[in-house]
Amino acid sequence: MPRSVNHVASRAKRKRILKLTRGYYGARKNVWTVAKNTWEKGLTYAFRDRKAKKRNFRALWIQRINAAARIEGISYSALMGNLKKAGIEINRKVLADLAMNNPEAFKAICDKVKK
Repeated sequence: MPRSVNHVASRAKRKRILKLTRGYYGARKNVWTVAKNTWEKGLTYAFRDRKAKKRNFRALWIQRINAAARIEGISYSALMGNLKKAGIEINRKVLADLAMNNPEAFKAICDKVKK
């Protein structure tokens, strides 16, 4: 008896992955094995870079806070330490946004912390 193969499902799977690789360069878009490998590697990059993105943004926020704090005459580490001692719970994302878009509010926070 001949072997039974669900060709409909396997073809659908290949079509789905080849559709996801549209726009890739050369054989990466239309040769099944190359496209599958490229797509799988892309998933690993996506997973890795979702984590790296968080690190990059935190570093950017720290740089912005540090730059604005030094204009006010205080270092980043002193600012963060004094915020903790003063019991002001404000995260780096909001602090960086204040430093960029609302310098008066950031100055008020710095003045409160310096005391």
